[in-house]
Amino acid sequence: MSYQNKFRIESARLKEWDYSNPWWYYVTICTKNHSCFFGDIVNGEMNLNDFGLVVEKYWNEIPKHYQNVEIDYYTVMPNHIHGIIIINGSRDVACNVSTNQYSQMSPKKNSLSAIIRSYKSAVTKFAHENGNNNFAWQERFYDRIIRNEKELFNIRKYIQQNPMKWELEKTIPENL
Repeated sequence: MSYQNKFRIESARLKEWDYSNPWWYYVTICTKNHSCFFGDIVNGEMNLNDFGLVVEKYWNEIPKHYQNVEIDYYTVMPNHIHGIIIINGSRDVACNVSTNQYSQMSPKKNSLSAIIRSYKSAVTKFAHENGNNNFAWQERFYDRIIRNEKELFNIRKYIQQNPMKWELEKTIPENL
């Protein structure tokens, strides 16, 4: 058994779905060990610290790096970020296929995984260059393909209300 097969955790992503498809995706990205780096919740509102402001700024800049991407509702929390990423249809299909020898390890260009990898990398680089060497993300991220308008409405509501629910839910691991 090879190292990759022995220690590789099975992905929760849909095997039959191409995550570079134009669609609406809900994502949650957590810090390693759920460490709080981005600020505090006070009276049900998120107060971003300087690092949290950078995390938010980089999130809003995702469309500058991916012309086919829009950002919908999001919230930066003390130890994670929730957001809706919209991948639009105006992408170059020829660039969607990875042809290098590492294609099994690297996400497709312009896919949800590539977008999140780039975002996490930029935030981590900023943190380390600015003396926050303890900062790290969890290796993976949570995603959900938004299937209909009702689900979109409920996810938007959850994102908006997340800071208000922080005190009640922050110690329940299933909520992250």
